[in-house]
Amino acid sequence: MHRVSRTSSGRAGLAALSTVLLIANLAVAGCRDAPTEPTSIRIATGSPTAVYYAFGQSLAAILNRELPDVRASVVITAASAENVQLVGSGGAELGFTQADVLPTSTTGSPTVNAVARVYDDQLHLVTTSGGPVRTVADLSGRRVSVGAPGSGTEITATRLLEVARLGGDEVRRERLGLDDSVTALRSGRIDAFFFSGGLPVRGIEELARASAIRIVDLSELTEPLRSRYGQVYVSRDIPRSVYGVDAVTTVADPNYLIVRANLPQPLVREVTRLLMERRAELAAAHPAAGRMSPRSAIVTAPLSLHPGAAAWYRATKP
Repeated sequence: MHRVSRTSSGRAGLAALSTVLLIANLAVAGCRDAPTEPTSIRIATGSPTAVYYAFGQSLAAILNRELPDVRASVVITAASAENVQLVGSGGAELGFTQADVLPTSTTGSPTVNAVARVYDDQLHLVTTSGGPVRTVADLSGRRVSVGAPGSGTEITATRLLEVARLGGDEVRRERLGLDDSVTALRSGRIDAFFFSGGLPVRGIEELARASAIRIVDLSELTEPLRSRYGQVYVSRDIPRSVYGVDAVTTVADPNYLIVRANLPQPLVREVTRLLMERRAELAAAHPAAGRMSPRSAIVTAPLSLHPGAAAWYRATKP
């Protein structure tokens, strides 16, 4: 199988990583006098039909192919909020999260750092084309999925409903993930659902091919969200070409790849290098991954970059 040749900085980083892993393995072997397991990198993702999973699967394949003594795998989760908890608690080494899920300030030593800002999520409000929901105000009294518990979708959708004066019991809320939301909309059990994801979201793409749907414009709520919850939110378009439905403007939110803060610097530096140098391969798994660049990747407030990631960006001077 053809491999892309490594740069000299890549070879140096890989040598440093190999040394770190070799020393760790020898130390453990000296204590136990037994073969050591590969270094595990668990990547917390999301629904199998959403962007985090596709991105994570491709990244895991690259890490397994390129890094010695590393075993990467993906973990299916409810997405952002659960991913932050897993990485912070040691249940995963890497994960994806929306920026608005993160605390605006931290105290003490951080348990989570950033590797990169990877792309922006767009909040989708999806309904049937012939249904009564044409604006956010039309959600009043209706059955709406606001996302799975532990998801970034639930946090963003809940905030949006608050600024739209539809908090509390104004909306009959269901807490469903993407796949269950699609099924519930098709069966008529709900009137609409929210989902936050990079374009295109495969589950919504498949729904649009099978059924006549509408995506509701959310542009009027970007500024209220920014005023109440911070400047992380921006307006972005969902063009007609994405799902074959009328173009709308919606609320967007940056996404980060995060890492456990105590991972070795050489390991995180190599993960960062491969994330940036294999962007074309990652984009083949999902177009959202192709929107990364070293220049935009370093904008990760409120999180600090992991020292290993920061070292790679400094060396490449994005």
